[in-house]
Amino acid sequence: MLELYQWELSQFSEKVRLLLDYKGLEYRKIEVAPGIGQLELFRLTGQKQVPVLKDGNRYIADSTEIAKYLDSEYPDCPLIPIDPKKRALTLLLEDWADESIGVKGRKALFAAISQDQSFRKSLLPVSTPDILRSVVEGVPGDFLSALGFGVGFTPDVVNAAITSLKQDLDIITQLLVGSPYLTGDEPTLADLTVASLSMLLKFPDGAYLDLPVSLRGKGLPILADNPEYEAFFAWRDRIYSQFRKPLPGINPPVGNSPTSIQID
Repeated sequence: MLELYQWELSQFSEKVRLLLDYKGLEYRKIEVAPGIGQLELFRLTGQKQVPVLKDGNRYIADSTEIAKYLDSEYPDCPLIPIDPKKRALTLLLEDWADESIGVKGRKALFAAISQDQSFRKSLLPVSTPDILRSVVEGVPGDFLSALGFGVGFTPDVVNAAITSLKQDLDIITQLLVGSPYLTGDEPTLADLTVASLSMLLKFPDGAYLDLPVSLRGKGLPILADNPEYEAFFAWRDRIYSQFRKPLPGINPPVGNSPTSIQID
């Protein structure tokens, strides 16, 4: 069986989970514990980032490379069109979404975590002990904001990311006017990428995350609660309802123990 080395809250792990479901492939998830789990991943693959797909004795890192590998080895339900123009457009949109929605979504989420204690606490998995929840909730927002300066997430950087995300959602919504999918009448890697990477902006009702019920369908208020983006999130949630399968189980962490869709 295929194995996916992942972080549950990683957008790019979410992307690969959706790709595997779209292709109807069975897999099991292996949660990579930060630190020691990444060292084990480095021993196996020569790099520390998730997602990584294991197929037999092969390890494939990077969500784009995983998509190409899946089309090569499991050609049913192709992700990337054969037609040269559609193929080029699909790969262009996928790369743009990776670099734009993927990166800026993390920055916007960091801002919400820094500023909202209850949101920070709610993001913890439901299995998190109460004592740890209290510790996380009690960390001062100013401290986290200061930490943001250390990783490049200054207020100016975060505000710029949110402004740019609004522009991105405007563009995607326009691309979907009168069309069920981003590149035409059939879903492609572009659709699955945009849908999955937007999970940190507003958690899909059918997402894979082990989050409290109170957070499902919620997200960054400046985007998730904005009526201008209702059409986009409705399209995104339909992608999930079409292609997501029931949640597969999560293995012990590595390091501790091994329909027509259209916007009118």
